[in-house]
Amino acid sequence: MATRVRSKALQRRSERTKNNRPHATAKFVRISPFKVRVVLNIIRGKSVQEALAILENTPKAASEVLIKLVNSAAANGENNLNLARNDLYIAECYADEGPTLKRIQPASKGRAYRINKRTSHITIVLDTVKA
Repeated sequence: MATRVRSKALQRRSERTKNNRPHATAKFVRISPFKVRVVLNIIRGKSVQEALAILENTPKAASEVLIKLVNSAAANGENNLNLARNDLYIAECYADEGPTLKRIQPASKGRAYRINKRTSHITIVLDTVKA
């Protein structure tokens, strides 16, 4: 399974450099990728302004991180690639799993229960609207 994940990551990286689309990545975010994907599914395919409006009114913990990430990706498109912010939309967005922090919860009779504190690597790729 690990070889498939590696090949997909290499494929994404090669497509990103080939297409030269604006993107932003947040790594080691201390929130579970399952919780982030719920919010990412809402904003996928929306324009930048619409996505930011949705994120500002979504009461999820991932919204704050995603607002910063969408703004960063839009700024990368404006400053590095000379694209208009109004023409950008969210083409791809995904949350990969980062390293898991393993913690212990003491239990009765000397037992210990494992607590997995999950982290995420979140990526947002923007593209221009074809008119």
